Amino acid sequence: MLVNIFDAFVQQSPVSVMMRGMIEHVFRAERLDALFEHHAKAQYTRELLFSEVVNLLSLVVCGIHPSVNAAYKAKATELSVERAAFYQKLNGIEIGVSAALLRETAGELSQLIQQMGGQQTPLLPGYRVRILDGNALAATEHRLKVLRSVGAAPLPGKSLVVLDPDLGLAVDIFPCEDGHAQERRLFGQVLATVAPGELWIADRNMCTLELLTGIGERQSAFVIREHQNLPWQAVSELRSMAVIEAGEVLEQEVTIEFEGRSLTLRRIVLRLSQPTRHGDSEIVVLTNLPVADASARVVLQLYRERWQVEGLFLTVTKNFECEIETLAYPKAALFSFSLALVTYNILATLKAALASVHGVETIEATVSDFYLVDELQGTYRGMMIAIPSEHWHPFRTMSLTELAALLKQLAAQVNLERFLKQPRKRKSKTPPRVRDPKHPHVSTARLLSPG
Repeated sequence: MLVNIFDAFVQQSPVSVMMRGMIEHVFRAERLDALFEHHAKAQYTRELLFSEVVNLLSLVVCGIHPSVNAAYKAKATELSVERAAFYQKLNGIEIGVSAALLRETAGELSQLIQQMGGQQTPLLPGYRVRILDGNALAATEHRLKVLRSVGAAPLPGKSLVVLDPDLGLAVDIFPCEDGHAQERRLFGQVLATVAPGELWIADRNMCTLELLTGIGERQSAFVIREHQNLPWQAVSELRSMAVIEAGEVLEQEVTIEFEGRSLTLRRIVLRLSQPTRHGDSEIVVLTNLPVADASARVVLQLYRERWQVEGLFLTVTKNFECEIETLAYPKAALFSFSLALVTYNILATLKAALASVHGVETIEATVSDFYLVDELQGTYRGMMIAIPSEHWHPFRTMSLTELAALLKQLAAQVNLERFLKQPRKRKSKTPPRVRDPKHPHVSTARLLSPG
């Protein structure tokens, strides 16, 4: 009987089975609890396991339950603690544990994507590309006692996130509990992870002497937009390299110095034929990539790929509950954001499975994240009633090779037409609205009536 029910979900909603199977594998209890024991410094396990916290909060992040309290009520009979104890555990999860959760699960999902062959065409062959950007969490409710008399919006924290564009995964996070802290205070942590053969792409907020020289000293490369306050010395004059649709491309050689160490860079300028919406007439990018590896035009194209990390933030904000406004404690808010990034990675792996069967370009161009997540949210509760959790346990023990083969098999049964993006239509200009204080209301039916 259960086999027939499984088959029904495979036929009607294979993406839900794929997503649930990967969640079961990634969030397997023994792996999560071992991660917590290794990375937690102050917290320890009494009755409530870290894996139980992850599994419950993931239901909120995925939109299966509307709040943490609703998820707790749904899972109360399976938990060994009262609600207050659960929140106490959640509010104290250390940021090192949150970062480790994303980092370690991303490593496994990276291998899974490569097993399936669903990765993108490399942005720059020979380099492992990393796109770095900051994210400030939205203000929370004034639930804490220290916030009740504060009129300003309470910020629970911020972070730097690293995206691997070739795999489509968020591979690292550097969280900070101080919502007003400068992102630059986290650069030391970022540099500790930089490895030879990488290419780091970032916006001008990341353009500091410390970060540029630090990346260069680690035999790694960067493409970072120039900050106007960055000091440099010209080695050569600007010379025209090409004329493209966006404008004229120029290049020169410059040097920078930090703590007695110097670094020679290429300074590439795009003089725009039309100013940006912010009024910029040129875009300046700094890089230490050799000319043989990337021409000036290629460097500018690489910088344009920075938008991909913005797409990541948009996806987790629109499709997942990455900023739960009731979680006012910084540790809890940062943990929920990290968990949303893990969930995003699972979705990206699902899309990689589809890409391995239907083609990478087809999936990227046509499949909507929104409709995939909507399918999961609409199917999940009924699926878990029809197929109890213990029957999903085989996904936990599957090898990556076995899981990759199963995901590709399920991906072949997905009807892509159900998840196609809605093409945007060109918006017509809205005419000015006429307001009459004597008639604040109108009848829509009368306005529509031809008479």
